[in-house]
This record gives sequence, structure tokens and C-alpha cells, in this order.
Amino acid sequence: MKQFPYKSTLKRYRILALFFTLLALAIIGKAAYTMFVKRNFWVQVGARKVKEDIKIPPTRGNIFSADGQLLATSLPEYKVFIDFIVKDRDSLTQVRAQRYRDSIFHTKLDSLSEGLNRIFPDKKVSWFKTHLQEGYEKKSRHWVVYPNRMSYMDYKEVRKLPYLNEGVLKSGIHSEIFNETKKPFGSLASRTLGDMYPGKDSARSGLQLAYDSILRGTPGISHRQKIRSKWLNIVDVPPIDGADIMTTLDVKMQDFAEKALMDQMKAIDAIDGVVLLMEVETGDVKAIVNLSKCSDGKYRERRNIAVSNLMEPGSVFKPMSFLVAFNDEKLKITDRVNCVGGQKMMYGRKMKDHNWHRGGYGELTASECLEYSSNIGVSTLIDKIYHNCPEKFVDGIYRLGVAEDLKLEIPGYAPPVIRRPRKDKTGKYWANWYNTALPWMSIGYETQVPPISVVNFYNGIANNGRMMRPRFVTAAMRNGEIVQEFPPQVVREQMASPKAIKDLQICLRRVVGQGLGKKAGSKFFNVSGKTGTAQVWAGGGKTANFLVSFAGYFPSERPRYSCMVCMLKHGLPASGGGQCGPVFKKVAEMAMKNTMKPEFVLAKDTLHTHIPVVKSGNMKFTHAVLEDLGINCRLEDSGELPECGKVVTENNKVVMKSQAMPKASIVPDMTGLGARDAVFMAERLGLKVQLEGTGIVRQQSLPFGHHIVKGEKIILRLGITNAKEIQEPYKTDIILFDTTQIKTDTLKQPEP
Repeated sequence: MKQFPYKSTLKRYRILALFFTLLALAIIGKAAYTMFVKRNFWVQVGARKVKEDIKIPPTRGNIFSADGQLLATSLPEYKVFIDFIVKDRDSLTQVRAQRYRDSIFHTKLDSLSEGLNRIFPDKKVSWFKTHLQEGYEKKSRHWVVYPNRMSYMDYKEVRKLPYLNEGVLKSGIHSEIFNETKKPFGSLASRTLGDMYPGKDSARSGLQLAYDSILRGTPGISHRQKIRSKWLNIVDVPPIDGADIMTTLDVKMQDFAEKALMDQMKAIDAIDGVVLLMEVETGDVKAIVNLSKCSDGKYRERRNIAVSNLMEPGSVFKPMSFLVAFNDEKLKITDRVNCVGGQKMMYGRKMKDHNWHRGGYGELTASECLEYSSNIGVSTLIDKIYHNCPEKFVDGIYRLGVAEDLKLEIPGYAPPVIRRPRKDKTGKYWANWYNTALPWMSIGYETQVPPISVVNFYNGIANNGRMMRPRFVTAAMRNGEIVQEFPPQVVREQMASPKAIKDLQICLRRVVGQGLGKKAGSKFFNVSGKTGTAQVWAGGGKTANFLVSFAGYFPSERPRYSCMVCMLKHGLPASGGGQCGPVFKKVAEMAMKNTMKPEFVLAKDTLHTHIPVVKSGNMKFTHAVLEDLGINCRLEDSGELPECGKVVTENNKVVMKSQAMPKASIVPDMTGLGARDAVFMAERLGLKVQLEGTGIVRQQSLPFGHHIVKGEKIILRLGITNAKEIQEPYKTDIILFDTTQIKTDTLKQPEP
């Protein structure tokens, strides 16, 4: 055995070890040279290959109605551009690419123009051809293909057109994305929902602006890195999409209120119009309509008049004046006042009632002053009580919450402006108050109150003195889960004493029942409210403008909704009850119809038994079905449930009895069955069925017990022969056949 050559082998190992050691030292040296000597160079190279801190825009949240319908959403829109110049670091490659792009553009210009015309027919083929040719001649790097924004579907079609389908490098196509707010219901509550600035992720008005931080979400961060000549988007921080907000608006109520208001505005040629519908218990705004007449004669939502329009409310303010006096126990609904024929000089200024030219009113009670909206009656009573202390009257108005800043979610809202009496420096005379101020303030002048504050007052009266803050949004949701809730808020726990509230409720009920507000009443339920008519400044015109209104709540006994309708119109006739009352009535009846649920208990049949008719069959199945229906049943004899049997009704009790099982080859007795059950049973046995007449089976051509021949024909004659079947058309039949089949026919009504 030869000895192992240690010396020669060890020598080779040493050579290899030296080689790998030198290689390792070379690698370390190269790494050190790269890290320290060439550091700046490679940092600059890396910067060209990586683009950091690129924002990823989140998806903006949607706005939904109270019943879950989509009111506003953000959808992407696109603008497509062409870069007609090729840029490349290699001049030779750039020249070749430019020549290719030029040649393919001229070759496919005609087909490209025709394709764009097919997608956007508002522009002719010749227009597209001239437009694109102009961009090519100018060598534009950002030439728009179509001047308007396009939807995603149109964008996908444009990318498929000749020349543009060559891709970014060969055609120079690129695009810009814009998030645009879309409203599936068009202008419905448009001003309340709000808008976005065109082409920007920035809210401009309405709920979009009020809840912008919730709807916007949080942008993410990514960087782009070039790997093997391809740019890859690498997400560092993912974006958090905006949350959806659930509003209190009801689409059906909103749509109906808008239509009712628009029809009336067209009929009286109104300038502006508002409808506000609120839920009494929560203060939820179910409908808010703001219509203005445009220069083309059409009515559109231009401004949110309901929350921003400061105008003298007129006679709808009178209940507020009386509530102050009721609460101070200075006035009773039975107190009387002389209206002196409809005209009265009050501190050198003439005050008139609406019927002054017909002799006006004589002596009225305080309640009748509201019923007939007597300016003289209301102002005389209030002036008599508070003339020497007007500050107590104004303080009372503030205590009611009428002048409260409601801090609405809608940007641009205006709080009420009700001035307080103020003494001069001497403390003896009023600096901003005159003898006529109190009488005219008591009937709705000398103040500026937006419609939302007026209806909120009536909502508080309907809520027995508990004034709620108007609510437009109930919750913010993300991925179906609530992330933030906005519960109802109370403005005044008790606006006035319970007795004062009750007295005013009586007066408001009488206004509609026997006063000037009859046209706002409904024959289906009682309505309470107050009419209003105020003459407002007409901008120097010869014809005066009038603000007509009706505010109230319904049903009077257990109020569910409060509502206000007001319109601004030119000249006479002007009547809050006659012109706004019918709109109020339509909205009220629609709201009640939309929310009322039928009391099915009232439809209960107390004349007939509710035990179903059960045919012969498998008693185990019968027992299971009867138990599910909540019907007690018992066996005739103790023991196990028979496999086949029949059910008998004895004294409104269900008794199951044994019965011989029918053979599958024998024609069963089908009399008394409905047509559908009889056909099913017969065809299952192999018979061909012919029906005659309508109703239930009265006769069958093949008698019970007949041996069946497969394919044999059976004629079933149907009919209704007794009065009981006509009087009891609705019943539940449990039909059982063979030993394995159950058929239940629920609420079956035979044809007459």
C-alpha cells in the first residue's frame, strides 16, 4: 500500500489558500474604494435611479342618504396628451425613434381622427385632424387630444385607437387624472351636499367642505426605482382612504319636496323658494330645498338660502313673541284686545292688518290674533306688556333659543341677528331703540332670521319645548364600520315652561283648524303651524317684494316632523297660507305616507279559524310543519306518529289519525286540491293532465282507486261551488303525498 503524498498535496492547498486570500483582500479593497473614494459618484447614480417621497392620493369618501343611497361620489376623469418629441441620451437612437414616431403619426392620422370622432361626436373628424396636425407642427410636448375631460370608459377606448395604442415610448401618449364629484341624483340637495373645485382634490362648499378632513383620507408615500430599465412603484406607506359619511337626508322626501315647491313657484312666478323638513325628536334634516329663478327662467339650486338668507321672517315670528309673554305669565290665550277696524297709529306710524280694506277685525282673543294673523292684535298686546322694558322681551326671545348660533355643519350659514336695546352714555335714553321698534319686532320685522332657525323653533314647540340642533350627518363609516358618530345635540332642554308651550301648541293647532292656515291642513291627520307674509325691500323697484311662508309640524297630537315653506315673490297677491300652505300639505302627506307602517294586526280575521286545511299524507312531516307554524296538534291514539294518516279539525283543535297508505299505482282522490298541487301530484304518478275551469278540483275523469297506466290522460274539472270558499279565499294548505314529499302552498287565492 502506497503512502499518501502529503507534501505535494499540502503545497497545492497552500497555493489555493493564498489565491482565495488575495481574492478576498481584492474584494474588500474594491468595496472600500467604492464606499469612500467613489462614494459621491455612486450616490448621484443612485439618485437618478430612485424617485422618493411620491404621494399616493387616497380615494375620497362618498356621501350617502339616510336610507343608504349614494348622493355624491368621486370618480376619476382623464385628459389625454401627446408628446410629439422623442428625448433620448443617445442622439442616434433619438433620431431613429423620432423618424418612426413621425411616420406612424402621418400614416394613422386619418384613422385616429375618425376614432376620436366616434367616441366624441361633438367634434367633427376634420376638427380632430386639424387639431392634431397643429400640435405636430408646433412640436408640442403636451398637446391635448380632446379639450374636455373624459370618463374612464372613454379613456380606455381612446387608448385603443390607432397610433395611441403604440404605447408611451412610441406615441408619446400620457394623461392627467382628475377626481371629480358626481351626484347620481343630479341637483337634488346639491348646495347642501357641496362641490369640489374643478380638477382639484379640494372641497368648495356644503358638506364636502364641512367634512373634508374625514372624506379626504390620508395620502400614502411611495418611491419609484429603476430596475433593469423598468420603473417600479414601491409603496412605503399605503394610503388611508377617506371615510364615507351618512347624512340624514331622505331621497324620496327630498325629491318630492323639490317637485312640490317648483310647481308652486312656477305657478306664482316666485324668485326664491325654500322647503325644510326636520324630524322632531332628533332634529335630523330629512329634506332641504333651495330654488332660485335663473336668467333663463328655470329654477335651480344656486345658493343655500335655507341656512344663509337673513330676512325679516314676518308673521311666523308672532308665536315667538307670544311664547315670551306666556312664559313670563303676562299673557293668557283668553286675553282680549281691540283691533280697531284693521288700522292703528302706533307712535306716529300706521300699522295695518291684512284685511284693513274690508274693515279689519274687532275684538279678538290672544289665540284669535294668531289664528287670523292680526298685526294690530299681536303688537298691541306685546307693546302693552313690554313697552317700558323692551330688554325683557328681547331677553325672552334669546332664552327661547331663536337667536342661538346653531353652529351648523354647512359652511356659509348665517346665525340670526336680533338686536338688543342699548342705553346711551347717560343711561336715560335708548341709543338704538325707538318706540316703534317693539311693536314691529313682535310681528316679525326689525329682525333677521334664516329659515333654518325658524323651523328649528317650531321643531322645539313640537318636541314639547326641547330644542334640538339641526343635524345633517349621523356617522362616518369606513369599510362598513362606523369610525365616528355624530349624535343628536340639544340646544335648549326646555325653551319655556310646559304650560306656556302647551298654550302655544293650542294656538298653532287652531291656526290650521279654523284660522288662515286651513290650506296647510290634511284630512288624514291634524296639522299645527303659522302663516307668514312680510314685505321686504325690493331693491328700489316700484313693485314690492313679499316673503310668504308657512311653518309648522304634524301630526299635532304626536308630532313626527316639522316643516317650513317660504317663497320670495314680486307684488300682490301674497299669502303665506294660500300660497305656501298647499306645498306644506303635499310635503306633510308625502312624509307621513313614506314613514307610516301598516298595522297588520288590524287585518286579523276574527270571523274564521286560522287552522290550515291539511290533506292526507306522512304524519311525521305534517307534525313538523304544524309545529313550525305554531299550531298544537295531538294524536288520536297514544303512540308513535303514523307513517301515513289524515288530519281532522275538531273544535279548533288538530287531531292526527292513522290511515292506510295509498299505493303508488292507484289514482288518488284529488278533489279539493288547488290546480297546481293536483297537477304536481298527477304528473308525479305518470299521468298526463288536462285542466278545465278555474278554482279547485271538483271532478276527476279517472276515479279514486283506478290502476294507473303510464302516460294515461286525466281530466281535472275546476270550480268554486260554495260561498265559504269565496268568503275565505286566503288560507294555508299543507298537501302531503306519498311518503317522502311535502308541498306547502301559502296564501293561495283561487281565481274567481
